[in-house]
Amino acid sequence: MTSQHPDVALSDLRVISLPEQKLFDQISDELRDFTCVLWDLEGEPEGCAREDIDIAVAPYFSGRWMKDPSVVENVKLLQLQSTGYNGVPERIGPDVALASAGWVHAAGTAEIAVGLIIAAQRNMDRAILQQKEGVYKRYFSRAVADSRVAVVGIGEIGSAVIDRLRPFEVEITRVASSAREDEQGQVRGVDELDQILPETDILVVALPLTEKTENLFNAAMLAKLPDDALVVNVGRGSLVNTDALTEEVVAGRLRCALDVVDPEPLPGDHPLMSAAGSIVLPHVGGSNVSYRPRVRDLILQQIELIKAGKAPQFLVQSGRLDLDSAGE
Repeated sequence: MTSQHPDVALSDLRVISLPEQKLFDQISDELRDFTCVLWDLEGEPEGCAREDIDIAVAPYFSGRWMKDPSVVENVKLLQLQSTGYNGVPERIGPDVALASAGWVHAAGTAEIAVGLIIAAQRNMDRAILQQKEGVYKRYFSRAVADSRVAVVGIGEIGSAVIDRLRPFEVEITRVASSAREDEQGQVRGVDELDQILPETDILVVALPLTEKTENLFNAAMLAKLPDDALVVNVGRGSLVNTDALTEEVVAGRLRCALDVVDPEPLPGDHPLMSAAGSIVLPHVGGSNVSYRPRVRDLILQQIELIKAGKAPQFLVQSGRLDLDSAGE
């Protein structure tokens, strides 16, 4: 989505708002050519009016500002601290440039994905429950090694998951929106999932949520997975049809290990919360200390690009920014 009337030069961006004091303290001293102010996108900025803000960094731990997205109508560039941006362009409109956080959460989310795979394959949830009950009892489990893993979505997060899985001696199939070859070899397209899923032991979903990917893994698609396959979702909850997945898991045919689910939060009495073969985390992939230095680095990189007259990274829409003269 792009504004039909780009009219803001990158050189005109000079005031940036930061949503919390800690991030402000980490960044303000480094941006001597910019004016930094505190603003959580809810009240009023400290030190200037809303209409004076050129670049606004959205809060990470609160989406309350989304109830009234008109607060950013005069902002030229909105920088998210999240990788996902579904629903944001529609709410802020086409005139505000929007950038996602790109690689900021890739490491943390990849850790969660690999952790979920290990926990599910080695029945660590069972061991933890035994421990809480004071039971010390050995058991035999599945393994990660020698598993056939399909990672669907090979952006920043999917690629980070793949990098961390390679030492586990697994067979990895990379799947993207379309088939291609790259420096790492073959990438298969989502239109090949009919052939890929029947040969998949562990399905990792790391796609962004779009009109094309929503409900991609519906009942018909899940039915193609072999018995006892594991579904791991670290993308967005509605990429996988919750009702269809629940039916498969409750029946004992499939297993799941989820960091995201639809709806969120999942009700406490939902069958997936207690089903055997189900692990549900409360969307914590990006909620860890590693994201803070990374989001700082990303913002500083974005500002350096803007100062050099170059387009920011991870632009979802360019809004009113005049990028025709931006450098490569």
